Amino acid sequence: MNRHSTQSGPVLVAGGAGFLGAHLCRRLVAEGRTVVCLDNLQTGSRENLEDLSGHPRFFLLIHDVVEPIPIDPPVAEIYNLACPASPTHYQADPVHTLLSCVYGARNLLDLAREAGARILQASTSEVYGDPRTHPQHESYRGHVNIVGLRSCYDEGKRCAETLFSDYGAHHGLDTKIARIFNTYGPGMSAGDGRLVSNLIVQGLGERPLTIHGDGSQTRSLCYVDDLIEGLMRLMASGSTFHGPVNLGNPREATVLDIARCIGDLIGTEAPFRFLPLPADDPKRRCPDITLARRHLDWQPVIGMEDGLRRTIDDFAARRATGVGRASAPVT
Repeated sequence: MNRHSTQSGPVLVAGGAGFLGAHLCRRLVAEGRTVVCLDNLQTGSRENLEDLSGHPRFFLLIHDVVEPIPIDPPVAEIYNLACPASPTHYQADPVHTLLSCVYGARNLLDLAREAGARILQASTSEVYGDPRTHPQHESYRGHVNIVGLRSCYDEGKRCAETLFSDYGAHHGLDTKIARIFNTYGPGMSAGDGRLVSNLIVQGLGERPLTIHGDGSQTRSLCYVDDLIEGLMRLMASGSTFHGPVNLGNPREATVLDIARCIGDLIGTEAPFRFLPLPADDPKRRCPDITLARRHLDWQPVIGMEDGLRRTIDDFAARRATGVGRASAPVT
């Protein structure tokens, strides 16, 4: 049985020109699906989709999900990944970030209802805020600052989850909610301000590796191929399972250990540079993936060292050819 193909019609991927979206589009096309990628290219890029350009089953529609979606049904499945996911990007225009989460979810839900499509919301581990429980289970309600620098994203995603839950129950729509933990891999933007991309760009450039705080805070890094597999299994799951479900790697590592691993793989002797911890930065982040194992038969299979090596190789290749050479912020 192909666990990814409960439907055969076109798939709409909102935010499909971003890091995760491009990987998802590529995987769907490879599995024989027709894909409509919808993106306003605010943080996504045509470059991410260059290998799909001209493919007979791939279509790019430049549009902002804040506005009504100009697509005539039918589509069989809708993935909503349409929101900046790194603090550097979502804090650049916090009002638009919040509206993307809320209006975008509503507009895509309306489209799904009209088309009779199954729809998946890409939520985030940020809904847990700076958690007081560890690891984080889906029943945990979170510890979130509703008026902080990260709130436009955290609260936007929390509201989107509520919309999906209530809309699905009220209209009998098959909705899915994935809470995505830290994801990395080839194709990350060098200038997105995320931990892994920052450290790799700094290491390849023989610059000091930036550590915020003392580096004891933890993250659980999930390789992008594992994450995409989880999303597709969730979309194909039974109609009685809606989530939310954590998708992430339960192997926890300190920021300092991640930085050391990246430095060792690159072979740099650049020193660490310690800076103040940003406001509301979570101190521990690790998913409980019991539900994903039980309902999706899913867990990550790519180890951190292997995944980081693949990611470093991709950054190094782009650096050598001048493709995607935007440098990480100097902090």
